[in-house]
Amino acid sequence: MAYHKSAIRQWRRSLRRNSVNKRNKSILRNQIKKLREAINNKDKEAAQNLLPPTFSLIDKSVKKRAIHENKGNRFKSRLSRQVELISSSPSK
Repeated sequence: MAYHKSAIRQWRRSLRRNSVNKRNKSILRNQIKKLREAINNKDKEAAQNLLPPTFSLIDKSVKKRAIHENKGNRFKSRLSRQVELISSSPSK
């Protein structure tokens, strides 16, 4: 345990930031799960409706530094590609 006042303040601050980041990541993961479920069910319309709010949450998480910018870009790229592939696969 820290003894200096500044170290104690930083410790309390890290606990607060940890809880905020945990909440933001949890909300993001739940939204991504909903989108992936729509993708797995091959429901293109629902997936396209879920895509903008999911992208918004990803961007907010990046802005709040809950996740890294590259990770956010990777999520957006993969999810958008998967949504586009829903209609392409039956036409082959």
